[in-house]
Amino acid sequence: MVGDAGAAGGPAGPAGPGGPGMGALRDFLGGFGSGLQGRCCGRGRGRGACGGKAEDKEWLPVTKLGSLVKDDQIKSLEEISLFSLPIKESEIIDFFLGMSLKDEVLKIMPVQKLTCAGQRTRFNVFVAIGDHNGHVGLGVTGSKEVVIAIRGAIILVKLSIVPVRCGYWGNKIGKPHTVPCNVTGLCGSVLVCLIPTPRGTGIVSAPVPKKLLLMAGYPPTHTSARGCTATLGNFTKATFDAISKTYSYLTLDLWKETVFTNLYTRNSLTI
Repeated sequence: MVGDAGAAGGPAGPAGPGGPGMGALRDFLGGFGSGLQGRCCGRGRGRGACGGKAEDKEWLPVTKLGSLVKDDQIKSLEEISLFSLPIKESEIIDFFLGMSLKDEVLKIMPVQKLTCAGQRTRFNVFVAIGDHNGHVGLGVTGSKEVVIAIRGAIILVKLSIVPVRCGYWGNKIGKPHTVPCNVTGLCGSVLVCLIPTPRGTGIVSAPVPKKLLLMAGYPPTHTSARGCTATLGNFTKATFDAISKTYSYLTLDLWKETVFTNLYTRNSLTI
């Protein structure tokens, strides 16, 4: 009777539920009762050992600039900015700044588009990044999912990092502490002006520019804004445009020393 029950697919029998052949078939399909369970050995998508993480992989440069950075032939980001070399790999920023970078999501903005199939919703994410010591960046990207949009914005914001120039208010005593002069940024209808201030006054600004100024390393700064500042995206972009313009002009301290030579002497002149 036991053998008949097992052959008929009953609940009893040494081959387990479903008959003698069902256990092997279940092991092959990777079901819940099998010893080799399916996700890790199947598609390799999950969080298990087969999927792996992107952080565990070694950085393999794909550009000439990345190869020079990895070989320690370029020592700092300032050397890259000096020759205006485009950065195409976010690992270059991680190589120089590393753990000193702090990023923050400023806004997650849903955007809808009407199509033939209905409304299509995407998410635009504004992310700011900086090391509080002279480097700041701003990135904007969109995706159907918020997590993917944030991940893409973090990669994009690292590629847009710019050096920040500091200056003085009044006499040049101590270290530079504020913006070197009045700089203006424009995006849409929003116009933001950064004004130098003396030490100890702090940042007098709206919350959105204040986050970018703190990440850039400007403790005392005044700001003046015009236009529709309620549009956070344009307000943020205008502030970043003003900060990035601090290195857009030359002053006497940035000029190279010119050595004059006497090309024509009395003995070299011939008549």
